[in-house]
Amino acid sequence: MSYWNRAYECMSREEMRKVQSERLIKTVNRVYENVPTYRKKMQEKGMLPGDIKSVDDLKKLPFTYKQDLRDTYPYGLFAVPMSEIVRVHASSGTTGKKTVVGYTQNDLDVWSEVIARTFTAAGAGKDSFLQISYGYGLFTGGLGAHYGGEKLGATVIPTSSGNTKLQLSLMKDFGTTHLACTPSYALYLAEEMEELGIERSDLKLKAGIFGAEPWSESMRQEIQDRLKIKAFDIYGLSEVIGPGVACECECQSGMHIPEDHFIPEIIDPETGEVLPEGSEGEIVFTTITKEGLPLIRYRTRDLSSLNYATCECGRTEVRMNKVAGRTDDMLIIRGVNVFPSQVESVLLSIGETAPHYMLVIDRKDNLDTLEIQVEITPSLFSDEVKKLEDVEKKISKEINSTLGIGAKIKLVEPKTIQRSEGKAKRVIDKRVI
Repeated sequence: MSYWNRAYECMSREEMRKVQSERLIKTVNRVYENVPTYRKKMQEKGMLPGDIKSVDDLKKLPFTYKQDLRDTYPYGLFAVPMSEIVRVHASSGTTGKKTVVGYTQNDLDVWSEVIARTFTAAGAGKDSFLQISYGYGLFTGGLGAHYGGEKLGATVIPTSSGNTKLQLSLMKDFGTTHLACTPSYALYLAEEMEELGIERSDLKLKAGIFGAEPWSESMRQEIQDRLKIKAFDIYGLSEVIGPGVACECECQSGMHIPEDHFIPEIIDPETGEVLPEGSEGEIVFTTITKEGLPLIRYRTRDLSSLNYATCECGRTEVRMNKVAGRTDDMLIIRGVNVFPSQVESVLLSIGETAPHYMLVIDRKDNLDTLEIQVEITPSLFSDEVKKLEDVEKKISKEINSTLGIGAKIKLVEPKTIQRSEGKAKRVIDKRVI
């Protein structure tokens, strides 16, 4: 079994709790002294740093929200002087101001460490050729994976995103063994390979590390079947550190969290109460080694659950199950909670269409409507009308059963739905509420 840092990855629960307690106490003291927002939050709860004596006291601390970063834009939550910040990144900023994150040199070392663990868990090593097809720039994906790959000692191929034909050409010529990109882009690469006549035997690709957007088990299987690789899930948030907050090992049975750096909790998203082990709820992270932007109980809005059992791979780190959706990305249609990932799962389980879709939500006569545009394959496009109608009815029935609401299914021609080289856009909401 291959580990990057066996001492921490296989540490006993008792030893890990001791490490976490020591680091949590230091972090709480640091933010209280250096970050006015945290000092105010703790004072409002009648707390002092000395009230935190172990990891058991974590639940006493106040939550941190994305809005806190926006309210203190750009550097108000930083815990060190700007002279110690060696790099900044920022979120994509779909609404409101961007959330800005800063790193000391030690933070970058920690980031490289957790990414090196990620790639090792996915079977990469010094002899690997790692193609980074996440975007480089303010987005944390590209540079985060890049430095982790170099820490590992792999040969890093920094292709960034876009220019798909060149990506495939370099993948073939440079002998890429591991690919890092979004899962939707991995499928796009597979599609382009087929169109360009690139044989799978021309490539040395063994595995892919895919993240930055939700994806279902059905989509994983689709990627594995079409690219003939093992597809690993990686989870990250810019605010917590970037990619590398959690990742799968070869067992593909949950994403290991480097608990010596990040402490996870599962809470009820409505009440904020910590839920019993195994419950599904909102995942919350506390960073305990970050210097530039330490975060206390950061509300991710991602829905998941935690598994504390030792993995078959031998790692004892808690495992985070695949994100089921987001509390703030959740769509409410006619009073029903809908996640795009549910639609994706249905389409891929049926398997008679291309894995590209768009949800179009509107409001007519005060009633929400849902149209699901589904791209058909070239072979189905040339099929008879009766066959298309049958597929449409099948999808409609399964969607109704899964979501609990009816939806209009619209089959569209191949290549109609716009491809994405970054995070896939799955929803168009036309409602004025």
